Amino acid sequence: MGFIDINPPVPEDGALIDAYSETVAGAVDRVGPAVSRIERLGDNGHGSGFAISPDGLIVTNHHVVADARTVRIRSANGAVGQGAVLGRDADTDIALVRADMDVQAWARLGDSKKLRRGHIAIAIGNPLGFDWSVTAGVVSALGRSMRASTGRLIDDVVQTDAALNPGNSGGPLVSASGEVVGVNTAVIRGAQGIAFAVASNTANFVVSELLRFGHVRRAFIGIVVDTIALPRRVALKAGLSQETTVRIRRIDSGSPAEKAGLKEGEFILAIDGNPVAGADDLIRLLDGTRIGNETQISVYDLDFQIRDRSLVPAGRPKS
Repeated sequence: MGFIDINPPVPEDGALIDAYSETVAGAVDRVGPAVSRIERLGDNGHGSGFAISPDGLIVTNHHVVADARTVRIRSANGAVGQGAVLGRDADTDIALVRADMDVQAWARLGDSKKLRRGHIAIAIGNPLGFDWSVTAGVVSALGRSMRASTGRLIDDVVQTDAALNPGNSGGPLVSASGEVVGVNTAVIRGAQGIAFAVASNTANFVVSELLRFGHVRRAFIGIVVDTIALPRRVALKAGLSQETTVRIRRIDSGSPAEKAGLKEGEFILAIDGNPVAGADDLIRLLDGTRIGNETQISVYDLDFQIRDRSLVPAGRPKS
């Protein structure tokens, strides 16, 4: 009878470092050629962007393009061209540009729901004039909220300790597999190792809306949420297989949510029977088609009961 070694040899530090380095370098090789420098014409404003299709669609930040209709694009292979701003969404700090030249490569927007704290996070961009720089760290937290330039809170934000500086804005946050899992957007001034990216699932939704309508249609119910782990007992009680959900952190006074009796601290489990596993689901499900239409919100309330609440979403108020 053979014996099983319950204490297998631990890889040497050098092997672990080499594996990490190869992982980061491989992801950069896949995504780096898709990254470009975005410059506003007429001033010194610049940032980063990345192509998501062979026909020159480039994702960047709203605050990088600001009010410009046209921007200059410098690709990783040295080519220079211009791009027309197809649309922008200040509420998520996402903008979409169409380049007037062939792109060298394009990146894939991955599924940010697959992210976990501790996953490798790689930022590629053009910080402080140091073009096509790479920094790496980990995913520090998920489901954060941060304030956009409009004053509204952006939900579904990824926190990372990958170093970001002015000029990184609009560049990709990349996973170990070489997929874009976020759009780098902000740093906390004076803090070390705290930076934020708009999650790729939210960016994907915004890009789709901008391509179809030129703007993002939104239904408004008046809540701010966090993405959190869904307690197993609640999932079993509700018949859900998901591991996460959203918790209401704030409710606007006079909003549809307040009128429907939703409370801070409650979990939103589903909208019209569609499971809500994260803030990105909430953003996607509350699109413009729900404005003025009765909508069922399934919640796990403060009395530890699962209840359906009915409300009628309004149109998103103008900033």
